[in-house]
Amino acid sequence: MSFLRDLKIAIRSLARVRALWITVAITLALGIGANAAIFSVVRGVLLRPLANRDEDRLLYIRQSAPGLGAENTTFSVPEIKDISGGLKTISEVGTFSALDFTMVGLGEPREIRAGVVDGNYFEVMGLRPVLGRLLNAQDDGQNAAGAAVLTYRYWTAGLHSDPNVIGKVIRLESFGPPRSATIVGVVEPSVPYPVETELIANIVTSPHHLSATMVTGREHRMTEVFGRLAPGAPLDAARAELRTVHAAMVVAHPETYKPKDHYEIGVTRMHDQINSRARTILWVLLAASGLLFVIACSNVANLVLARTVRRESELAIRTALGATAGALRRSLLAEGMVLCGTGALAGVLIAAPMTNVLARYASRFSVRALDLSLDSSLIWIGVALALVAAIFLAFVPRLPSADASRGLGLSSIGTRSSTGSGRRLRIFAVTQITASFLLLAGAGALLRTLLMLEHTQPPFETAHVLAINLPTMSYGKTPEQVREFYRDVQRRISTVAGVKSVSSGFAVPWRDTRGLDISFTFTMEGAKHEAGQDDPRARFRSVAPGFFDTLGVPILAGRDFRDTDKEGAERVVIISESVAKQLFSGQDPVNRHLRWTDGVMKFIGISYEPRRIIGVVPDVDDANIIPAPTMTVYQPTEQEGWNGRLFVRAQNDPYSLVPIITRTIREMAKDQPVERASTLNDVRAEVLTPDRLNAIVFGGFATLALLISIVGVAGVLAFSVSGRTREFGIRMALGAQPRSILSSVLVEGLVIACIGVATGLLVGFGLERFVGKYLAQVEQPGAVPLIASAAVILAAAVIASALPAARAARVDAVQALRSE
Repeated sequence: MSFLRDLKIAIRSLARVRALWITVAITLALGIGANAAIFSVVRGVLLRPLANRDEDRLLYIRQSAPGLGAENTTFSVPEIKDISGGLKTISEVGTFSALDFTMVGLGEPREIRAGVVDGNYFEVMGLRPVLGRLLNAQDDGQNAAGAAVLTYRYWTAGLHSDPNVIGKVIRLESFGPPRSATIVGVVEPSVPYPVETELIANIVTSPHHLSATMVTGREHRMTEVFGRLAPGAPLDAARAELRTVHAAMVVAHPETYKPKDHYEIGVTRMHDQINSRARTILWVLLAASGLLFVIACSNVANLVLARTVRRESELAIRTALGATAGALRRSLLAEGMVLCGTGALAGVLIAAPMTNVLARYASRFSVRALDLSLDSSLIWIGVALALVAAIFLAFVPRLPSADASRGLGLSSIGTRSSTGSGRRLRIFAVTQITASFLLLAGAGALLRTLLMLEHTQPPFETAHVLAINLPTMSYGKTPEQVREFYRDVQRRISTVAGVKSVSSGFAVPWRDTRGLDISFTFTMEGAKHEAGQDDPRARFRSVAPGFFDTLGVPILAGRDFRDTDKEGAERVVIISESVAKQLFSGQDPVNRHLRWTDGVMKFIGISYEPRRIIGVVPDVDDANIIPAPTMTVYQPTEQEGWNGRLFVRAQNDPYSLVPIITRTIREMAKDQPVERASTLNDVRAEVLTPDRLNAIVFGGFATLALLISIVGVAGVLAFSVSGRTREFGIRMALGAQPRSILSSVLVEGLVIACIGVATGLLVGFGLERFVGKYLAQVEQPGAVPLIASAAVILAAAVIASALPAARAARVDAVQALRSE
């Protein structure tokens, strides 16, 4: 009952200082709200269990080749057979291949991201259907009927949860003749990995997966492997067994696994693998919100201390009359509970929309963030943070002792307590500056990275070049008819008003990451090649005549592709400048011959015949935002090349051409998908979105922290000035100028800021060393962000000191001495 009485008294007492109450509530609301929202996202993305049954037994198996710079080479069918056969610690293995299908039969014809799986996949993943059935062992084999399962997200968002979709027959096409598949089910909501898909089909729907090259080619790798731990088997035992089996496979095939390539195998739990990309950014974000909470609590502690100093006489009288330290602490705790409870309530209210915003931000790194829903944990997080803050605030002020209260006058007690409280205020102000500096430095590093990326000039035209997905449709057509279709599309589009040039290829810069990652080994006629040295490797690109002109890339030597460079004619290629420089050392490479040597060529329908070099172009790094010297070999789409992307260079606004381009193509082939029309400039901007969001989110935290810190420093100096009024009066009576008083207060603020910055540097260095052991992706911000952050902090300190300093300079000496 006594604590309830203290709460009532605290409410009445705080009602008389509403400005303080509101200020504290807003400050704590920001700190508590941000932390509650971010912890909700961390809990939902990193800590929430997966939908998969027995997820602790679900494994992701990965093969890598550090010597080739490949973190994940995926697996070939022969490798999967060698590894999975006879395993004792892993009871089941399932496979998944990411593939782009052109789908006809469900609304508009379109290109979709899909997965091709074996009959064990869903059983291994521990997933169940919400409608129909999933694929099983009966769907395996070349004689099985085509079957497909829809993902839950696509079924609900794209098909509006239509239950009648079961049994519908669709046409799928990718790397070969189109195949039909019957939709047999919808899988329950789950995390799509390794890529987000709309449809999962059995192997028979992909002719490429049934080909002899896929089944027998050891180097033809495009399949992910998942496993399930045998009951009772530890993960370390499975890891050791896989390494033993993999090592034996490597030894048995030395022609494929060269020692310097360092092929190795690893296995992780599926939960950890799924969260690997989001883990670093979310923990860093949680740390940033923690710093904001520290800043908020420090600022509130300053306000509570200042209020306590004004109540020193009251507390001294209560102590002299017999109030115990426990009773005084309880009354301070009651005030803290009221203040922090109000802040927590407001914090939870703003945490809900903040969670939605942060979830959209986190979805860039983990698709799990898209499925977040608010629950009671948000309230409990707010309550817990409020309790922590209330207990902290209750023990911040120093209480007068009973002996001091009886032995000293109230005036002397106030003076001594004021001195001790001033010291604590400065400590809290330094704490705020330190935390703000850390946040500013981190945000500065992200901003510097973003500015560097945005100001990097791409090696080709981006603003006026329109990229359109135009996937290959070979249903009822011969290969020559397919090629003629793309030629006809380019001819017709080139006649549209406002079109400057048109061409085609098979990958959009920065967007089609899988196509852009393709590289093959080759050998050059007349090039230097030391004995024992591996053949060089170059990126493979397939482009139509006019591609370089459309993208504004000049021909440095030789000529561009022509319409006569087609199937049956002499095989030709164009090479990048890096290939010419590295392999010909200043000699003219034009009319020399190149020949592909990569073992995977026989699996993808590209011959090993010599190809004459007809031209040289500048290096065009179309895979990275910051261009680098790149060895690239271009092959015409008409000669064993691939197509599927249209590039249109406009004279004015590219987007004004999209309707007429779409209409023209649909008039030629009504089932032809025409999708994702966007300028290369916008494609690049989309790739930069995660970096931009990082800078905005962390910059927002840093700005908020800086504003709170400015208020904190201003409060400390205002408290200092109010306690030194007599000192300023005496100094001015003895001849001190207002300017010197002003300077002394400004210097006091700068000293606090400098100590905070220095402490921030030391803490930041220690954190970098500690965090670097666990989060290898976290890098030091560098000198420029640190210097800029220090400059911002010092400038903010001057601004915060200005008002208290001006007040000190206006002290009237006579009034100050008379008041004493």
